[in-house]
Amino acid sequence: MSAGKELIEGDDVTITYEDQKNINKFAQLNAKLEDVKEDLKNKQNDIKNLEEACDELSLMDEEEDKVPYLIGDIFICQSVGDTLKRLEGAKTQKTDEIKDLETHSDKIKNQMTQLKAHLYGKFANKINLENEDD
Repeated sequence: MSAGKELIEGDDVTITYEDQKNINKFAQLNAKLEDVKEDLKNKQNDIKNLEEACDELSLMDEEEDKVPYLIGDIFICQSVGDTLKRLEGAKTQKTDEIKDLETHSDKIKNQMTQLKAHLYGKFANKINLENEDD
C-alpha cells in the first residue's frame, strides 16, 4: 500500500484526469518528504560527529599539538585551536542546512495536507493516502 495509490474496490469511482494528477502529485510529495527526512537524519548525525570531535580536541594541548584536518582529498596539519574553529564553522553550516531542510519539509507537509483534504473530500474512505508507518 503506497501512499496515494490505493483505491478501495467495491463502489465505482470516477477518477478524472485532474484527480489522477493530484494523486500523483501527492505521491511525489510523499517521496520528496522521505528524502528530506533522510537528509535531516544524516545532517543531525553529522552535527553529533562534529560535537564529538570538538569534545575530543578540547582534551588536547592547544599550543603544541597539531592535528590532521581533511580538506577535500588531502589532510592538512594545523593547531588544535584552528581545527576547533573550523569544526565550529562546520557545525554552524550544518545547523543552517538543517533549518533550511525543516522549512522545506514544512512546505511539503502543507502541500500534502491540502491535497489530502481535497482528495479525501472527493473520495472519502475510497482512497488511502496514509503511510504505513503513520
